[in-house]
Amino acid sequence: MLDYALALVLGYLLGSIPFGLILTRFAGLGDVRAIGSGNIGATNVLRTGRKDIAAATLVLDAGKGAVAVLIAIWLWGFEAGMVAGIAAFAGHVFPVWLGFRGGKGVATYIGILLALDWRIGLIFCAVWLVIAFAQRYSSLAALTAAATAPMFAFAFSGTGLTIATLVLSMALYITHRENIVRLARGTESRIGQKKAGEG
Repeated sequence: MLDYALALVLGYLLGSIPFGLILTRFAGLGDVRAIGSGNIGATNVLRTGRKDIAAATLVLDAGKGAVAVLIAIWLWGFEAGMVAGIAAFAGHVFPVWLGFRGGKGVATYIGILLALDWRIGLIFCAVWLVIAFAQRYSSLAALTAAATAPMFAFAFSGTGLTIATLVLSMALYITHRENIVRLARGTESRIGQKKAGEG
């Protein structure tokens, strides 16, 4: 149990690093929370017009999830890695440094999946890209990819990882609840638009 507790703390602290906010401020773009959806994720960073900063945010947000999982696996085993991954997702969504108001967790989820089972992570990315290019909705792409992750986890890795991905996918649906409403109403902003939406 101590191993799991340590994995949880490790994952949360790494996941709570607000790279989107740090990078935009460092680039002189101000507070990314003041634009678009108000989130610190890569999609909202893209609304600043800086594709390079958005790409860096995406990589770093994915990286912190992957690093949390890999360190936990190395120190305490695969199950601890899953705990660290879930905690990293929670840290990104509810960072203590920002009053528990963070991003929606898509990039961090990708990094977690890649670290736990690279096949599932790559499939998530492929599904996201197909839907994003076809429909130009970042939120719809993320929701579709998240829906497939537990199925592929069950096919490739069995019950343990299936449960972890199911928890993460359900959490991602919760963070996207406003996007789901906008998608249903036809008012969701598309990729590249500077309106409230996915972050």
